[in-house]
Amino acid sequence: MLGRLGTIGLVSTALLAAPSAAAAGPVHPGTAHPGTAHPEPVRPGSVLAKTVEGVLGGHAAVDFTGIVALDNCSGSLVRGPRSRDGDPALVLTNGHCLDSGTPAAGEVIVDRPVARTFTLLDRSGRGDLGTLRATGLEYATMTGTDVAVYRLGASYAEVERRYGVPALRLSAERPRDGARIHVVSGYWRRTYSCAIDTTVYRLREAEWTWRDSIRYTSGCRTIGGTSGSPVIDARTGRVVAVNNTANEDGGRCLLDNPCEVGRDGRITVRRGASYAQQTYELARCLGARSDVVVGGDCALPEPAGT
Repeated sequence: MLGRLGTIGLVSTALLAAPSAAAAGPVHPGTAHPGTAHPEPVRPGSVLAKTVEGVLGGHAAVDFTGIVALDNCSGSLVRGPRSRDGDPALVLTNGHCLDSGTPAAGEVIVDRPVARTFTLLDRSGRGDLGTLRATGLEYATMTGTDVAVYRLGASYAEVERRYGVPALRLSAERPRDGARIHVVSGYWRRTYSCAIDTTVYRLREAEWTWRDSIRYTSGCRTIGGTSGSPVIDARTGRVVAVNNTANEDGGRCLLDNPCEVGRDGRITVRRGASYAQQTYELARCLGARSDVVVGGDCALPEPAGT
């Protein structure tokens, strides 16, 4: 996993870059070891960013609209297909980015009162627009997926009126292999651009197992602090996944070293590979007033006893 220093015991550190004071925080599990080379992420407005966009066929420009920084991870302001402007706004990140501790395998959290803040970045990613405040944890789990959804005290309309920033839209469709994507990190204020290499049947890391994970091509070698970053389809501009882990050291099914499990049970380890969890199921489960409605047609895991 690429975030959550305090909850997890295995930590590797590197001074890769210094985030601004508003995004500053500890270096987290998943951060590269000193001396490990990673492709440089694309910085908005740079010659490289413009070149990438040219190669990708003139798709939507890379920017930080709707991107937030947590104290330990990245995240984004999102809305579902049925969301209305007056609904409470939602922030999406990983389940392992909770400040209350990492959910255990099988644990599902719903409707928990919280008080947490997020730094809303400006479009360039170089400045801050303000602080968003969550009043509730709408949904969180690391079972089958690795996702957390926070409910803000302000509506989408109020956020946009105050900061001029619309929420990113969640796609209700499965992303396709080969699709060009951007992984946008609010914590590091960096963007990675690559493609979806393939969909992995099962991804196992320590006690957790995730379904239909996305593996990136080599251009997106994500690092610690990028956990919770939205994965944005370069063609549609919609969120199709949430970045969550990478295999650091070639370990087999261990913390910070996930393994791929095929339909036949065969285990494959890909050192350096980075992964994300699809979000179309979350999009389909969002109902009125930004509620995550589990059960019925919703395929997300349900809390025990429901």
